[in-house]
Parts: sequence; C-alpha cells; structure tokens
Amino acid sequence: MEKTTKKSTSELTIEYIKEHPYIKNCLKKGLINYSALARLISEELDIQKKSSKEAVLVAARRFRDKLKDEYKTEEEIKSLLSKSEIEIKTKVDVLILDKNVDIDTIDDIQKNIRKENRMSFFLEGSDNYTFIFPHKYADIVYESLSRHVIKKHENLVMIIFKSPKEIEDTKGVVAYLAGLFSENNVNIVEFLSCWTDTLFIIEPKDVNKALNFLDF
Repeated sequence: MEKTTKKSTSELTIEYIKEHPYIKNCLKKGLINYSALARLISEELDIQKKSSKEAVLVAARRFRDKLKDEYKTEEEIKSLLSKSEIEIKTKVDVLILDKNVDIDTIDDIQKNIRKENRMSFFLEGSDNYTFIFPHKYADIVYESLSRHVIKKHENLVMIIFKSPKEIEDTKGVVAYLAGLFSENNVNIVEFLSCWTDTLFIIEPKDVNKALNFLDF
C-alpha cells in the first residue's frame, strides 16, 4: 500500500496561494499585507498552532521572492504586447459538430469562404469538431451540417491579437492574456493561436471591456 505523505505548512500555504490567482497576483505586485494573509490562510486551512501560523507567514514571504522573477517576465510580456495590433471581427458563429460530419462538405464551404477573403477555422477535438465561420454563411452551413450540430453559438465577436514574431520565444504570453479575461469576468467561448496571431471569441456584450484591458 502506497504511503500518503503529509504536506508541510509551507507547501499548503503555497498551494493555497496558487489556487487563488487574485491573491497570487497581489502578492506578486507587493500589494499584500502579510499578517492579514497569514490569518486568512490559517483560518481557511484550520491551522491552530502559533508556530504553524508563523510558518504560513514565512512561506508567504518566501513565495513572494520567487514571484519577483515572474513579475519581471510579466513586464516583458506587457512590453511585447504593447507592440501588438488588435483586429475585431463581428458576427462570428461557432459550431460544435459530431465526428460523423462529412469533411469534404466542410472543405467545400471553407473554399467558398476563402474566395471572398474571409476567415474560417476547422478544429478537431477528441470526440467532436469545432467550426468557426462568418455568420454571413450561416444558411448554407446549417443547411449542410444541421444533422451533425451538437451545439452552436451565433453572432459572437472574434478579437485577433497580432503580435511581433518574438511572441514565439516569450514564455507565458497566452497564459497572461487568458488570465486577463478571467480576472475581468469575460468568458472565452473559443480560443486558438496561429503563430503570431492569438484569437479570442467572446460575447458581443464583453467587447468594450476586453478592449480596455487589452490596451497596452
């Protein structure tokens, strides 16, 4: 029988901070009252011993030191993103399709879309396909694929983040961008990346908010 290793107070503290991104973000930027944080973690984890509470405080301070490098990386990411351009495409539909769909039919539809210099994306998942296309082609798409539709989202907005090629060698850019959407309570309906382009598909109601926090 495998032994279960009991986690130390320090490990539990770091785990707690990592599981609460808002706390981690404030800690990273030096905006945390350590005593208040230690009290909160001690209460949440039901830590009673005084020595353990002090261990929580020490662990939080040490973890902050480790996060300093992460903060420097964040500044590098912001510098890169400040050189990026944003393109908005409205009236975008997203279909989730079963695996029985005829790929040749999809290919024909995409060829027609490309003829008009419009974009579409066809992605394969483990047990489904995702088809992203302009709403302008909805009638022909639904007529051809209606039997295979599992779920659909209509009239969404695609935000295309066009970054310098250095994005390929800069760690954490996608995670940072996705984190901004989460922190601002904006749901990402679909996401994909095409080399220097990072694409987020969201609800129209969230566009203005997204453009504000994506302004670097």
